[in-house]
Amino acid sequence: MNQRKKSGSSNINPSQGRRTHSQDSDYDIPDNYINLDELAAPSPVQNLNDDSIYQHRSLEEAWSQGRKSKADSKQESVKKESELEDVSSFATQVYTISYLILFSILGTLARLGLQAITFYPGAPVIFSEVWANFGGSIFMGFLTEDRMLFREEWGTPTYDQQIKEAKNQGGECGSLQETIDLGAAKKAHTSTKKTIPLYIGLATGFCGCFTSFSSFARDAFLALSNDLSTPSFPSIHRNGGYSFMALLAVIITTVSLCISGLFVGTHIAIACEPYTPSIPFKFCRKVLDRLAVFIAWGCWLGAIFLAVFPPDRNQAPPEIWRGRAVFALVFAPLGCIGRFYASLYLNGKMASFPLGTFAVNTVGTVILGMSYDLQHVPLGGVSGCQVLQGIEDGFCGCLTTVSTWVLELSTLRRRHSYIYGASSVIVALCFLIVIMGSMQWTRGFSPLLCTN
Repeated sequence: MNQRKKSGSSNINPSQGRRTHSQDSDYDIPDNYINLDELAAPSPVQNLNDDSIYQHRSLEEAWSQGRKSKADSKQESVKKESELEDVSSFATQVYTISYLILFSILGTLARLGLQAITFYPGAPVIFSEVWANFGGSIFMGFLTEDRMLFREEWGTPTYDQQIKEAKNQGGECGSLQETIDLGAAKKAHTSTKKTIPLYIGLATGFCGCFTSFSSFARDAFLALSNDLSTPSFPSIHRNGGYSFMALLAVIITTVSLCISGLFVGTHIAIACEPYTPSIPFKFCRKVLDRLAVFIAWGCWLGAIFLAVFPPDRNQAPPEIWRGRAVFALVFAPLGCIGRFYASLYLNGKMASFPLGTFAVNTVGTVILGMSYDLQHVPLGGVSGCQVLQGIEDGFCGCLTTVSTWVLELSTLRRRHSYIYGASSVIVALCFLIVIMGSMQWTRGFSPLLCTN
């Protein structure tokens, strides 16, 4: 039987306060779910009280501790087996995949909508993907630090209970750490939260699909090749030095804004902790999980049917409505699920270099570059252009992620972080120079036949 991850620490019993009603259930999380860096990475903000000595816990250390505790967690789960009604491993994975499908669609719609309102004549930033990447990083930071949305999971809300007990004992804000072991309480809550399919859907699904590494790499190449322009700022001839500075502008702006957004999100979670509502335990388990299965698969099938039978089919061609978002929604779940399983099987290979995230960001960038070339050949007329746009916005946008990437950059050890970040950008850019540059600098790009 697959192992279930247990929350706990040296000071807190993970089963303490657990619900014992027969109608309550426990998720059966497969072992390899720990390979998701959205779940394994520690919080980027680890010095909440501004202590004079700041002990940083890296992603590598989190991996080491997580693997070391596997045996203990497995023994404990066997002891508690008779006390719980388990959700089967199959049902748990169905809930997780359904949330990924649902939030991949919502994340793609949010990204396309934000692009539409930030890319306009006279826009101060002409690479509009940066706003979606920034917003997704903020949300990822919030989810990483939040301890209130899922505080009712696994019975008594351990972290919240510890805070209340300390305040009832008259503890001041500055002396809470001395009154109770907040670190242990936070660790227990975080371990619990990361076993919930809804949390996986929000972190891996929505944040991962709201952000797009492949589009960021494409904008970097277009800046390098002097093809990043808007109607009010057309491309003009410039020397290679200016193009190189444009490349640096896209990379530095995007990376710095997204890392800043990640920390802003954690600060928002800390500031809003007294006011953040909690999702009821039974409502999450009995209603949301089951409802998500029907809504997610229904929305995906609906997008497929709308792609096959667009509402404007009887109007004069081209069928513009279909190409704006529907094809992207068809391909989005495939990219999100592909990234999910790539992380499961590859991220655990090397703690200091997340191979899963690196692989999907590289492969997604390569596919986007090829689709971009085929769009500008052009190939397949209007319908072919729309399908390729859907692959770029949907499949590549959801297969690649910036939110997880910057979370890894912020929690890896400094040397590993620079190596991993530089490798990701350089490898992706080199592939685009070969794929897109070979066509642009020889034949040139033809105008698009479809409406973006």
